Amino acid sequence: MGSASDLPIMEKAAQYLDEMEIPFEINALSAHRTPREVEMFAKGAKDNGIKVIIAAAGMAAHLPGVIASMTTLPVIGVPVSSTLGGMDALLSIVQMPPGIPVATVGINSAENAAILALQIIATGDASLQKKLADSKERLKDKITKANRDLATLTYRFKTN
Repeated sequence: MGSASDLPIMEKAAQYLDEMEIPFEINALSAHRTPREVEMFAKGAKDNGIKVIIAAAGMAAHLPGVIASMTTLPVIGVPVSSTLGGMDALLSIVQMPPGIPVATVGINSAENAAILALQIIATGDASLQKKLADSKERLKDKITKANRDLATLTYRFKTN
């Protein structure tokens, strides 16, 4: 992430990966303030066993693209809403030049970034595919329970 101030957003990714028992790193790296450290991380990520990089940043949001320019690993950008409702970060991340792709999730959507990262990692791993399928079933169960709870609400003009 671009700075420690992004942690409240990125915690959702960390919680999901932790719940799914996927080892991960958390680092504060700034494309503008610590470019040398960003380069060392990006160029060493593959050798350090990293399979997918989730990079979050707000405002100019160059971190995902800078990392993507220095590695062949998949990079998922999380635009963080710090100014302009996060649209500045979103546009900075999605407007990558040809040859430097960055997958992008919605503004502040760190959990979706973690899910996408796991889906990429799980393409050749049946046990991880099972974890993902179970996770999606739990999502379905939440909605089923919500509908049961909503059915108990009474309003004069409610028809269901």
